[in-house]
Amino acid sequence: MSRDVTGPVSRRAALQKIGSTAVATAVLGSALPTTNASASPTPRSAKHGRLRQSVSRWCYSKFSLDELCRAAAGMELEAIDLLDEADWKTPEKYRMVCGMANGFGTIPKGFNRPDLHDQLVAAGSAMIPKAAAAGVEKIVCFSGNRGGMSDGEGLLNTITGLKRLAPLAEQHKVTLCLELLNSKVDHKDYQADHTEWGVAVVKGVDSPHVRLLYDIYHMQIMEGNVVATIKANMPWIAHFHTGGVPGRNEIDDSQELNYRLVAQTIADLRFTGFVAHEFVPKAANPLDSLRNAVEICTV
Repeated sequence: MSRDVTGPVSRRAALQKIGSTAVATAVLGSALPTTNASASPTPRSAKHGRLRQSVSRWCYSKFSLDELCRAAAGMELEAIDLLDEADWKTPEKYRMVCGMANGFGTIPKGFNRPDLHDQLVAAGSAMIPKAAAAGVEKIVCFSGNRGGMSDGEGLLNTITGLKRLAPLAEQHKVTLCLELLNSKVDHKDYQADHTEWGVAVVKGVDSPHVRLLYDIYHMQIMEGNVVATIKANMPWIAHFHTGGVPGRNEIDDSQELNYRLVAQTIADLRFTGFVAHEFVPKAANPLDSLRNAVEICTV
């Protein structure tokens, strides 16, 4: 999960499976890509196993960004996730990068609404070149809520909207990452709430610079079967977020997922993007929780 663009911790408010339409079936059946858009160079040398780890800014709002960067650098993390434009360059002082920018649109109002396409395309057209110039390679974006819309209609609308931005994203080598969120607990009525639907969007757009942000917490709630799903859909995934189920707290033994196995699976698939920790720490010292999560995902 990422944060809503309207505030640092306000994005958890707003999420039927994909309809059996002929269009959806056709899109889901298209060919696999030949390139992995998650690949990107790193400015520092990772010392924590095979995964490039990051941390989401909003989960540590009690710390200044410089304090978080300093602590994360000490843990050999490579990036800070979900930063606004004013903060994109701050991680560079600590030999890190902004792993993903806060994007445009909001969780409930996204690309499934044609009446919002002009607004979203204008915002994206302004942000993408700036992100590229700042060395930010990924931007989060959203489907929006259903609002009575069928999944087949929402699928076509989302493809249409993202297709308008894909050429600019390709030109600047910035990847737009459609986030998968749960509609059971945190984001009632959100449309991109299953991997299958998200993959259909990415296949329909047919650009190496439009991919999925696979939030492990959200997809465990919606689907389970996380390891098999990641294996089946890795070509379409450019970024991961972690979080314990239930509650989106620590990814240790207090929750139901075996994150060591999940991390091992991602690493074995030679994923080159970021695995970003996006859980809300309950420990007295939140940085202890982050340090433990880094160790769990060191494989």
